[in-house]
Amino acid sequence: MHGRIIFLNGTSSSGKSSIARELLRVLDGPWFHMPVDAFHRMRTSREIDADRLPDVLHRTWRGYHRAVAGMAAAGNDVVVDHVLSEEWRLDDCLELFDPRQVVLVGVRCSLEETERRERERGDRPAGLAARQYARVHAHGVYDVECDTTTTSPADCARDIAAFLPRRPSPTAFERLRAAVGVGGR
Repeated sequence: MHGRIIFLNGTSSSGKSSIARELLRVLDGPWFHMPVDAFHRMRTSREIDADRLPDVLHRTWRGYHRAVAGMAAAGNDVVVDHVLSEEWRLDDCLELFDPRQVVLVGVRCSLEETERRERERGDRPAGLAARQYARVHAHGVYDVECDTTTTSPADCARDIAAFLPRRPSPTAFERLRAAVGVGGR
């Protein structure tokens, strides 16, 4: 049995990790939260040359996608916390994940609020959310959307959990795969 993937996509500081923590509280059965940030934290803290950094980051994201795919293929239910700010990331996930088992969630938040959260957190480069803002939802197709500007992470998680038993067919991932011409599984 293939595990389900709840794929939270939004800019940095949009509330994805907070929603993921709430999902683990409200969902039945064992679920794993696999945030992309955890994979970046696994890397050595040694400074990486600026000319090598893009390749290192690219390999980190590709490895992350394969780890998520492996967990789901082994029958584990997974909550993914990711930023699809580059087209290749979505394409890679479309190729790897069973599209029937993915619930793609658009996590939206106003730019002003993400910038406020970014400043408050202090652990993100200034302007990161603004740089991602126009690109992260460019693909435009979701199964569920939530806006954390005014909705709490707990309410978003409850809405997502309530959606799971009534997932549509085709799913957003199935529609996206068909649109980009990725072969079926």
